[in-house]
Amino acid sequence: MTDKLNRFWPLIASAAFAVLLAVNAAQSAATSNEARTVLPADAPSAQQVFADAPDGVDPVVTGPVSTAFKQRQDAANCDTAVWPNIPMICYPD
Repeated sequence: MTDKLNRFWPLIASAAFAVLLAVNAAQSAATSNEARTVLPADAPSAQQVFADAPDGVDPVVTGPVSTAFKQRQDAANCDTAVWPNIPMICYPD
């Protein structure tokens, strides 16, 4: 009986791996299809909020942040934003 089961382990492992790949691909597709964050027209600019920093404030966070915050920064294209045109959504709350 054990010999018969041993023949199926590679098949079972391959099927489990295929299922994991499919779940990962579905989750990745769902994440990339989320709507981009739109800021309200009356939202203050980073230049207004950080008026005491004439050279600008870098939105790069050096400490631990949540996955939601990282996704929020990706959606707002914070990595390509240049002072003073950095959306406030790029900064932590």
